[in-house]
Amino acid sequence: QVQFVESGGSLVQAGGSLRLSCSTSGISVDDNAMGWYRQAPGKRRELVAGISAGGRTVTYADSVKGRFTVSRDNAKNTVYLQMNNLEPEDTAVYYCNAAKYLLELNRSPHDSWGQGTQVTVSS
Repeated sequence: QVQFVESGGSLVQAGGSLRLSCSTSGISVDDNAMGWYRQAPGKRRELVAGISAGGRTVTYADSVKGRFTVSRDNAKNTVYLQMNNLEPEDTAVYYCNAAKYLLELNRSPHDSWGQGTQVTVSS
């Protein structure tokens, strides 16, 4: 059974930083593209960052480029999202998920979703 467990969310002031972690079981992060998603109240879930299975290719939503960095630790089967210079618009529940290829993260991530981790940025 595939499981994703997100952690690291918190309340932070605008301009601050957070590092989110996603530990997985049932899959290997080094065999899959991994993505970070977020869902703000009243909005659809969106992909904000992705990293390819080999780790050589990363992709970011325009709204987070230059501020967020996705990385992975294959030995720990964990993916991270370093978020710097946070803005109130970044407030959302953040999730991670996987797909075989980077381009599939948007269209067809895995069916299982974790509980997510809440990030709240105050102005």
